[in-house]
Amino acid sequence: MYEEMFSRRLAQLRMQKGVSARDMSLSLGQNHGYINSIENGKTFPTMTNFFYICEYLHITPQEFFEDGNADPETIRGLVENLKKLDGEQVDALSKIVNGLVR
Repeated sequence: MYEEMFSRRLAQLRMQKGVSARDMSLSLGQNHGYINSIENGKTFPTMTNFFYICEYLHITPQEFFEDGNADPETIRGLVENLKKLDGEQVDALSKIVNGLVR
C-alpha cells in the first residue's frame, strides 16, 4: 500500500516538474534508471536519497507525503504570502477562494 503510494507520488511530482526520470536520476548523481526503478516499485531510496529527492523537487519530506497536495511548492509559496496579508485582505481572498471551489 505505502509502496504504491510512494511510487505514484514520486511520478506525480516529477512529471509536474516537467523532468524525465532519466534526467532526474542523473541530476541526483544516480544511474540513469534509478528514478524509473523507484516509480516501478522495484526499489526504494535510502533516507539520504529520499531527502535529496525532496530537495531536488523543492519540497519538504512532509509535503512529499501530502498525497492530496498536487503542487506543494506553489501551495507553500501561497501560504507564505497569505501570512503577509492583513485581516481584511485575508477575508476578501477567502471569499474569492470559497467562490472558486463551489
